[in-house]
Amino acid sequence: MDQRKILKIEPLHGDANQISTCVKGKFGWEFVNHKDRLQTPLIRKGTTFREATWDEALDLVCNKLGSIKKDHGPDSIGIVVSSKTTNEDGYLMQKFARSVIGTNNVDNCSRYCQSPATEGLFRTVGLAGDAGSITDIGGSALVLIIGSNTAESHPVIATRIKRAHKLHGQRLIVADIRAHEMAERADIFFRPKPGTDLVWLSAMSRYMLEHGYARQEFLDQWVNGLDNYRKSLEPFTMEYAAQVCNLPIETLTRVAEEIGKAENMCVLWAMGITQHSMGSDSSTAISNLLLLTGNYMRPNCGAYPLRGHNNVQGASDIGAMPNNFPGYQHVTDDAIRKKFEERWGAPLSGVRGWDNHQMIDAIYDGKLRAMYLAGEDMISADANASHVAGGFEKLDFFVVQDIFFSETCRYADVVLPGAPALEKDGTFTNTERRIQRLYQAIPELGDSNADWKITQMIAQHMGAKWNYQHPSEIMAEMASLTPLYAGVRYDRLEGYNTLQWPVHEDGTDQPTLYLNGFEFPDKKARLYPLVFREPTDQPDAEFDLDLNNGRVLEHFHEGNLTHRVAGIHAENPERYIEISTDLAKERHIDSGQWVRVVSRHGAIKIKVLVTDRVFGKQVYLPLTSQEGPVNILTGSVVDPDTNTPAYKETAVKIEVLPEKGTNPLQPLNFRYSGRPTPQTGVEVERKWKRKDYRMPGTPALVQIETSK
Repeated sequence: MDQRKILKIEPLHGDANQISTCVKGKFGWEFVNHKDRLQTPLIRKGTTFREATWDEALDLVCNKLGSIKKDHGPDSIGIVVSSKTTNEDGYLMQKFARSVIGTNNVDNCSRYCQSPATEGLFRTVGLAGDAGSITDIGGSALVLIIGSNTAESHPVIATRIKRAHKLHGQRLIVADIRAHEMAERADIFFRPKPGTDLVWLSAMSRYMLEHGYARQEFLDQWVNGLDNYRKSLEPFTMEYAAQVCNLPIETLTRVAEEIGKAENMCVLWAMGITQHSMGSDSSTAISNLLLLTGNYMRPNCGAYPLRGHNNVQGASDIGAMPNNFPGYQHVTDDAIRKKFEERWGAPLSGVRGWDNHQMIDAIYDGKLRAMYLAGEDMISADANASHVAGGFEKLDFFVVQDIFFSETCRYADVVLPGAPALEKDGTFTNTERRIQRLYQAIPELGDSNADWKITQMIAQHMGAKWNYQHPSEIMAEMASLTPLYAGVRYDRLEGYNTLQWPVHEDGTDQPTLYLNGFEFPDKKARLYPLVFREPTDQPDAEFDLDLNNGRVLEHFHEGNLTHRVAGIHAENPERYIEISTDLAKERHIDSGQWVRVVSRHGAIKIKVLVTDRVFGKQVYLPLTSQEGPVNILTGSVVDPDTNTPAYKETAVKIEVLPEKGTNPLQPLNFRYSGRPTPQTGVEVERKWKRKDYRMPGTPALVQIETSK
């Protein structure tokens, strides 16, 4: 580091990453000093914005929020917490919502991706986190990946699987509708019909019971509800699964045999499961299968919902949810609420609030009048972007806190400049429940501030007696109120030590969950009966294609940060829609052709990339975008249990446009040649053959004489 210039990122051996670092972590930091960084508060002036002082901005925010609270009640205000900021940042925002505003209308972006996985685990085993560590995934005999492009969305985790699969005989099964890298590496790869994962998963469970693979002793001792669950499986025969999922029965049987015979199994899943109208039920089906096969309560097995953003797990842990205080303690529980009231010195609401999806509907209903949102480009993240934008236009007052001027900022009345991770102290909690400390490396840029400082200033202006001097004080308060984090202290995280919750008061943590029973009063897990429902928004004669979407390796979600990193942008500068070779041949389309993709909700103009990764009439659209979000195309259908949008259930049609462009992939992109690994290692023999190479110590080298 030279003043504010970041010279390089050099990974050390860490508990989570070991020595691995993804391309974004190692090379993607130029955005921190980018010219677009917000450095001063902005206040709307007509259709534009003007720079303002902090005092001016804070006075306006507090006067407006105060008057709206007075005139319309505290529940007329909503708070959205960022899953990219620290635990301490998020804790203060949810505390501000509850103790200063007086509402439980608080949420975070896990609503858009991981809430269904959380719901499935709450139903069956009682805790909302991975059953073990990334190390356990590498140590498992069988890894089953469902609806996750792990090599691009979670590349560090993928390295553990690749190594175990290549060197240690781990078996790998992948269920996905797209042939990504992990699918190509798999021992078994199969493509279920989109939205039907619950069916084949339930058929697997029935197969375990009927063929003697269920761990009966484990079920008798640790699991409730087997009889009712067994009855619920009657429709889910292998024949039924083969028909509904459009799969060969031989493939399903082979998968079932692998699962049944495996010594232990980890199941990994992500947005390919959760972003469906049955996301919670499909996640529940995964946990049901793990229970039947006894794949809990020991290392190297269990459920691993993969969290995408750096602090999605932490943002929910710290209470940025409409129904939970920190540590998943229910707001409706009188004793728990009293504990927080006594510590926070304010009366708290016992009524569940609105989640971020419900907040938009409440704006249209005239019930929500103001929002305070941090680090979330909701227009690019929530479903049906036009509907979200229309809601923001109706707000009486809107405060957005971010490090760049996002699409959502355009609708704000006040924009407050926050700070990224390199400019503050704090902690993140990763996908394996691992709490990791981060240290401020450089000062905040310009007049920007760490997010916890901004929230504290707003709270103080509204009368709160807050006086936190450092994030360690915030964590100490949260730990004193939150059993899952009870023993988390900054001195215990010093020097890059980490802890996996639950952390007991003496500082001992729990890398493997459920060793002494499940998180229910009787310590027993619960099998949860399920019923299959057809996916929504299915293709028809007009909208004849099934739209899939997801992340790409180079970019962080929609690319607000990574498109501002020159090297990463050069690697993958354009977005595109992937179509199959069969569809390209049928429609006479080549890579580079411009098309209009039209859904029942909107349309976008985009280039085509012809590839074997997608199949038939399924198309794939990366989330990265500089021209407008993918969710212009997606509708407002949600998983009814969590209100997570069904982003993966969207039918579209393609209209071929007259313009023909160049291939959207650059020659330096690894997808261009179809060779993810251009060469095997360093290949020193090839280096030795170069004419300009001289072996060290040979006479041809210039010898420098040192002074005596």
